[in-house]
Amino acid sequence: MNDFFTLLRRNRNYRFTWSGQVVSEVGDHFNNIAVFSLALANTGSGLVVALVLIARAIPAVAAGPIAGVLLDRLDRKRIMIISDLTRAVIALLFIFAIPHGRTWLLYVLSGALMFASPFFTSGRASILPSIATKDELHTANSLTQLTQWSTTTIGAFLGGFSVTAFGYPLAFVFNAISFLFSAWCIWHLRVEKGFRPERADLAEDKVMRPWHEYVEGLRYMRSSPLILAIGLVAVGWATGGGAAQILFSVFGEVVFHRGPAGIGIIWGSAGIGLVAGAVVAHHLGRRIGFKGYKRAISICYVIHGGSYVLFSQAPTFAWALIFIALSRAAVAVSSVLNFSQLLRHVSDEFRGRVFATVETWTWLTMMLSMGIAGLASVHVSPRVIGAWSGVLSSTTAIFWAWANWRGRLPEPALAGVDPDEVEVHGDPTV
Repeated sequence: MNDFFTLLRRNRNYRFTWSGQVVSEVGDHFNNIAVFSLALANTGSGLVVALVLIARAIPAVAAGPIAGVLLDRLDRKRIMIISDLTRAVIALLFIFAIPHGRTWLLYVLSGALMFASPFFTSGRASILPSIATKDELHTANSLTQLTQWSTTTIGAFLGGFSVTAFGYPLAFVFNAISFLFSAWCIWHLRVEKGFRPERADLAEDKVMRPWHEYVEGLRYMRSSPLILAIGLVAVGWATGGGAAQILFSVFGEVVFHRGPAGIGIIWGSAGIGLVAGAVVAHHLGRRIGFKGYKRAISICYVIHGGSYVLFSQAPTFAWALIFIALSRAAVAVSSVLNFSQLLRHVSDEFRGRVFATVETWTWLTMMLSMGIAGLASVHVSPRVIGAWSGVLSSTTAIFWAWANWRGRLPEPALAGVDPDEVEVHGDPTV
């Protein structure tokens, strides 16, 4: 933990980025709990929750390629600020969706909010090597993801109890204010070379070819088996992870009859697991080599899938919280280790497109998973859906282990950092 405090104390740019992240992501979960609870309260249908999530997923998928191209062409800092300001306005408009009979507005506003999101989230990942030194990069990545999951815990608990005690308007107002604060923090970032990516291929004849540039990003990913595999790992998780987004709300409201607070507690317990996993991953990532990293990914997905199956079958609310925390801890270890590899190996000129593409693939798969789970929830027990979700996510371990065993995941050349300045931790043969 000392590494995290040192980073925040010494790195002004990262401190501003982190401060904005804390507030805005807590606000995100106020919105999540309020929207899901409102949808269930007004309709009583798990299918509506699925439709809200799909309404979020479709615009996120559509925005991903656009965000990736723009982030690799324009000033990333400005794009992130515009995203925050846009989301602040949209978040406030959710107040008009509170009365009965306006569920359709939840779909529209959720979609608009998520369309603006990839411009910020992929941008934040893209600028990390610009605001962190080579000595700080792994720590910055670990803390960014640990914070993301800490705010899941804090935002879910506070959001659940806030909606229960004070109603929906407060949650939506706080979410809007949180985006304004994030924009203010990003505005304070300063680096000597700026936040426009360095590219030699943006000649006059290529400026107006966004689709061509996006396809170039896909070719870049395909040329590196490891980078492509990390993207596919996200897809593997999302096959069951999409259904999980619905089941958190359904288990809190329907299975365990705990209302909005129950939804918040499940999300919060998942967040606790994610935080614990991020801490483990930070220490692990500094001590194992590339071979050890690849073995760790397979182990993580076996633990994740098995724990999620146990969550779905838990006889009591307490056991469900324990198993969901363990499942998310394993996901966190995998995520931190994978993102560290991307930050070290993805070239700056492709960084926006790679992170946006991974996010797009994840949302697209989640959308399909959510749709199937939502339709199935009308006819099938949530516990059955949960068990199959865990099994699907765990299959990621099989495919990753097979590719590793066949020697198809070699380490690519370092590109995200200067190869001559890279720290090497642990035995590279581990």
